[in-house]
Amino acid sequence: MPINVTDYAHVRLTVTDIDRSRAFYDAVFGFETAFEAPPEDADRATKDQLSFLFGGVIYRFDGGLLGLRPAASDPDRHDEDRVGLDHLSFTVASRADLEEAVAVLDELQVAHGAIKDIGAGHILEFRDPDNIALELHAPAQG
Repeated sequence: MPINVTDYAHVRLTVTDIDRSRAFYDAVFGFETAFEAPPEDADRATKDQLSFLFGGVIYRFDGGLLGLRPAASDPDRHDEDRVGLDHLSFTVASRADLEEAVAVLDELQVAHGAIKDIGAGHILEFRDPDNIALELHAPAQG
């Protein structure tokens, strides 16, 4: 029998510069921080308890959890044409929300494509500082 899953628990992205990536994800999405790596002067028990963060952060939003983990030593940029992540898509309520997102991205000087009609809805594509492909999807209005 197949495994019966009900949803995603979380997605974690490996990034080259945690401070740069946090600044980007904070500015673009404004997600609530659920967990973050403790400061260097934290006690050993706290560091051990939060070791699953690997020096990164986990954000909470209505759709679940999104984690960022700094790369240990490989500064290679992401390429969705290699085995691994193709892109990460977030849902917004409407096409109007995509239009508002264009204004946010423009204000933040984040390059993006045009809003595309894909039949089942509309999408807006852009990339994070490590070239990870991100997308906003608005379902077709019924």
